[in-house]
Amino acid sequence: MNIDVKKSKKPIKYDEAISYMESKIHQINENKVNELIWILEHKEIYTAGTSFKENEILDKSVKIIRTNRGGKITYHGPGQLICYFVIDLKKRGKDIRKFISLIEKTIIDTIKFFKIETFADKENIGIWYNDNKEIKKVAAIGVRVSKWIAYHGFSININNKLDKYDAIIPCGISDRGVTNLKTIVDQNYDELENKLVENFLVNLKI
Repeated sequence: MNIDVKKSKKPIKYDEAISYMESKIHQINENKVNELIWILEHKEIYTAGTSFKENEILDKSVKIIRTNRGGKITYHGPGQLICYFVIDLKKRGKDIRKFISLIEKTIIDTIKFFKIETFADKENIGIWYNDNKEIKKVAAIGVRVSKWIAYHGFSININNKLDKYDAIIPCGISDRGVTNLKTIVDQNYDELENKLVENFLVNLKI
C-alpha cells in the first residue's frame, strides 16, 4: 500500500485543492497513482457541505462556498491544519463508518500526544473537548465518497481566530462551541503535523 504525503507551506486556494483531489479519483480507482494525504492551510473561507441550511449563516455578508463534501457549514483560515486525502476504500472493506472511526482515532491520538484528552460523538461528527462541562469542537470532519474513493478530509484548530465562527452556526450545532488547541493549552504544536501523518499512516495500515 503506497500513500504519497504532500505538505504545502503556502496557503492553497480551496477550489484548487478540491480540483486536485478530484483529478486523482479516477487514477487511484484504476491503481495508476498512489493514494494521497495532503497537509495544507487555507486563507479565510467559509464552506458549506451538502446538508447545510441557509439559516445557519448568521452574518449574511460573508461569502459561502458550496461544496460536495458531507456535513454543514464551517470556517477555514490561518492557524488551522487541513488534512485532505484521497483514499481507496475498496482496499479497506468498503466500510465508510470504519474509515470515519479511523479518522477520529487519528485526530484523538494526535492531540493526546500533547496531553490533551478529546473525544468523538456518534451524534455529532467531529472531535470534541470538554471545557469545564462546556463541550467545544476542536476538529471538523467532512468526507465524500465516489467510486469507493474517499476524499476531502478534516481540519484541526490550532491557533486560528475563533471569532470567525460567530458568523455561522458551525456544523449546524447551535448548543456547542468551538475552541482551538492554543486556547486549551498554550504550548508548542510544531510537531502536530508530523505526528498526525504518522498516526494516519499507521491507522490506515491496520
